[in-house]
Amino acid sequence: MKIGFIGLGNMGAPMARNLVAAGHPVTGYDPVAPDVEGVLPATGPAEAVADAEVVITMLPNGQILRSVAGQIIPRMAAGAVLCDCSTVDVDSARSVADQAAAAGLEALDAPVSGGIGGAAAGTLTFMVGGSTAAFERVKPLFDVMGQKAVHCGGPGAGQAAKICNNMILGATMIATCEAFALAQKLDLDAQKLFDVVSTSSGSSWSTTAYCPVPGVGPKSPADNDYRPGFAAELMLKDLRLSQQAAESVDADTPMGALATELYARFVEAENGHGRDFSAMLPRLAARGHSGKSSPD
Repeated sequence: MKIGFIGLGNMGAPMARNLVAAGHPVTGYDPVAPDVEGVLPATGPAEAVADAEVVITMLPNGQILRSVAGQIIPRMAAGAVLCDCSTVDVDSARSVADQAAAAGLEALDAPVSGGIGGAAAGTLTFMVGGSTAAFERVKPLFDVMGQKAVHCGGPGAGQAAKICNNMILGATMIATCEAFALAQKLDLDAQKLFDVVSTSSGSSWSTTAYCPVPGVGPKSPADNDYRPGFAAELMLKDLRLSQQAAESVDADTPMGALATELYARFVEAENGHGRDFSAMLPRLAARGHSGKSSPD
């Protein structure tokens, strides 16, 4: 399947590399990232999408997605599918889908979960919005780049699923870090708490698969000095998208709002930028009940 790929950064490059390894010819473009071995470099977005059956984009935000879509949709081959794997706001995803439909093209919003490691290993999960026909056409590519693809519904449904999932993740990680920080101050051994929580009603992915305590549970960024992983600033981006979506449909999300506020403080006013989102644990452990730093 001939593929155009726009956005060959930390996520896009390994995704494109896996497609090439599976035998798909890929033409790629990124204004700043280095060339990817096996990917035919294009001089611009229009060249990257020429004659492609599927165009995959992996971009930083909705504004850039709208800009790129405006450049490539008029240049895409009739009947091609535009598959955006970025994490963006629902309105941008739906706007691009409408623009593609008006040009006689199919569009999918297909954000991913699994991070850089999942992109490299080909074990991403895709949450996909768009028509069933477009999903089935691109499914073989999802199977190369990931381990699971869920068709969530019409345009925007993939982005909705992603931001709802990550709102849960952000809030549960904070609660998990609070509990382990409290346990430390109660002289409760972290391994003992993990042994209880991981098989009890307080269990969550944040504990069992991504424990924020070094040396406890499966290997995680906590064992690598909280190097991401999933960076705290990316969690903040997703939480802000969740609150933007909540406001647009008048949804009450107080826990999501508080998680957004805490990660904003951590990333923008403290030392959280460039650290894994589970580094909320040492942040909380250093504070007393008032939220201020402990004397030590």
